[in-house]
Amino acid sequence: MRVVVQNDKNGVRRGRVAVRGGLALLGVAAVVSGCTAPARDPDVRPAPGRQPHQAPPAPRLDDYDARRSADRAALAAAARRWGLDQAPLTPPRPPAHKPRITARAGFEVDGQEELGLPPVFTTIPTRQKVVFLTIDDGAEKDPAFLRMMAELKIPYTAFLSNYLAKGDYGYFRKMQSQGITLNNHTLRHPYLPGLSYEEQRDEICGMQDIMEEQFGKRPTLFRPPYGNYNRDTLVAAKSCGIKYAPIWDEEVFVDHWEYRDWDRSLHPGDIVLTHFRGRSDWDGTMTDMVRRFLNKVTREGYAVARLEDYL
Repeated sequence: MRVVVQNDKNGVRRGRVAVRGGLALLGVAAVVSGCTAPARDPDVRPAPGRQPHQAPPAPRLDDYDARRSADRAALAAAARRWGLDQAPLTPPRPPAHKPRITARAGFEVDGQEELGLPPVFTTIPTRQKVVFLTIDDGAEKDPAFLRMMAELKIPYTAFLSNYLAKGDYGYFRKMQSQGITLNNHTLRHPYLPGLSYEEQRDEICGMQDIMEEQFGKRPTLFRPPYGNYNRDTLVAAKSCGIKYAPIWDEEVFVDHWEYRDWDRSLHPGDIVLTHFRGRSDWDGTMTDMVRRFLNKVTREGYAVARLEDYL
């Protein structure tokens, strides 16, 4: 590099820097590199175990809306397929804080609170317009019933008696695989108050053993056969690991309803009873019974919720 001094056309002396070929190119490269990001070395790789950072795609509201619309359409199609008057209502989210469950007034036994005995109740304390479907014993094993309830997404709770369920444990395992909770309804469905304490305990704890052996879990819910019990029943049930003894406020059959209370109507939180029955006992099928049940509760603005979500 050298400095050259010359006079311009007006006679003013000015200087300039003269740069020879190769050096001039280096100077230009230096200026350019100072204004741009350094070139990526193609041989540089992320450290072992490191993945290139990539922001997740933002959720698209139209996708969520499309899924909800598809779910509603599928439910409406299922309702038409099973002959319902309209699609069942969707239950609200389970309560963040579970309600306190106590024995229904007049359904207590001596020592109920002091001994912490399982409460006998017919309704869940809630203001939500929900009811709970419970199904007893296990005599009828109708595959159409399983398909109907799965397609309509209707929750229910089963109370099994071994003398009826043992004919096909696989049917109830399939039910369990669909998210249904299986509970205790004794080994042989006896009138419990007519038995001794030890006999009652054998009926309840014996069914707990069967449930664990066949379905992998000892239930915490127990329903006394016919809804009949005494103090020994609840003491024995507690000793077998039972926490709750729900019975029912209404019962639905294939052709009619029956009510416990004088007003003969549904109430928020009511537990509804039915049975695993078919044409040999009813003038209809399990799916006929479900149709009658859902048409009434939906028409009256009730959704069917999962009992265990409130306990």
